[in-house]
Amino acid sequence: MVEDTKKDILEKLQGILNDRKDNMSDHSYVSQLYKKGNEAIHLKILEEANEYVDAIRNFDREHVIHEAADLWFHILVSLTLNEISSDDILKELEGRFGLSGLEEKKLRKK
Repeated sequence: MVEDTKKDILEKLQGILNDRKDNMSDHSYVSQLYKKGNEAIHLKILEEANEYVDAIRNFDREHVIHEAADLWFHILVSLTLNEISSDDILKELEGRFGLSGLEEKKLRKK
């Protein structure tokens, strides 16, 4: 079996999220989130962000990884609902290479 690349995993997840949005199912957690809408998803992201912060404060490596994955997943759910793909985010991040964080921040204020 050929191991998926990290980009393949994101593409596979993006496909599943799109499918859950296009083919709502009462048996799908993601479809249920989509039915509840942006506000409910945003509240879930806040909940997951708090859990991540608690995990990083206590630094249990496995717990941090688990909570980071939960947070990232729910952000992807929100992005997908709003027609923003993981590729859009990767392109934004790619555009930041070679640019210091301070310079990038200064450019955003213009």
